[in-house]
Amino acid sequence: MSDDWDNLRAVLHVVRAGSLGAAAQVLGVNYTTVSRRIAAAERSLGARLFDRRQSGYVPTAAGQEAARHAERMEAEEIAMRRALSGRDDRLAGPLTITASELLIAIHLCRVIDRFLTDHPQVELTVRSTNEVLDLTNHEADLAVRISADPGDTLVGRRLTGQHTASFASADLAARMAAEPARRIDWIGFTYWKSPPVASLKRYGNARIRLQFDDMNAVVGATQAGLGVARMPMFLGRATPGLVQVPMLPPQRYHDIWALSHRDLKDAAKVRAFRDALVQYFKENAAAFSA
Repeated sequence: MSDDWDNLRAVLHVVRAGSLGAAAQVLGVNYTTVSRRIAAAERSLGARLFDRRQSGYVPTAAGQEAARHAERMEAEEIAMRRALSGRDDRLAGPLTITASELLIAIHLCRVIDRFLTDHPQVELTVRSTNEVLDLTNHEADLAVRISADPGDTLVGRRLTGQHTASFASADLAARMAAEPARRIDWIGFTYWKSPPVASLKRYGNARIRLQFDDMNAVVGATQAGLGVARMPMFLGRATPGLVQVPMLPPQRYHDIWALSHRDLKDAAKVRAFRDALVQYFKENAAAFSA
């Protein structure tokens, strides 16, 4: 049965990903293993699941049908594993959390250090990403997210509110203070249409000089003195070389949440890490707000 399921998973992921190579990457095996598993599935089911073309493997109607059934089987397996994990009362074994890189680097590493010191038998994996991982599909056990609306499909605990403000390099801040009429160069994101509206009443002589699609790039350009940037206060305060400047008064920003699937909310490891987060953010609330 295990081999049959491995073979069907290969079929499912080739249909999903569109190629043997992409499916192999997801499954953590090589290209030839995926090809071999598909051939085994076809022999077992007595049907041709893919047309082998020069452009790649194209699923037949039978292949699409097999993938639909395999997807339901996968969902049941994930639900079973999630339910069993939710019953786990051990403070030992694997635990996966996810959060943004910047939040991990500045704050969560301290929580992680304290947590692993208190619970040395937990095998912690940290997925550092700005992507929203699917907790229903058990891509992580617990997520720390900055969100205006974490939704109602997950169990959430609000950790803290926060503010954004404007920051610049110390040299640029000094030059702007010495030249009040100086034009304000903003570093923004690709979706910005203008400098922040709340800044324009007092600092109307402004332009967007640079736009990025990544906060790390915004931080680097700000450190280099290329302009003023809006960023969460926890980030601007912790970044070497940056100082808060008055171009934008502190603005309310999305809350920070600890989220998990409701099946996992009472699992011992998830509960312990959530408790560690709550304690840390309570102790350090001032870092996030004006």
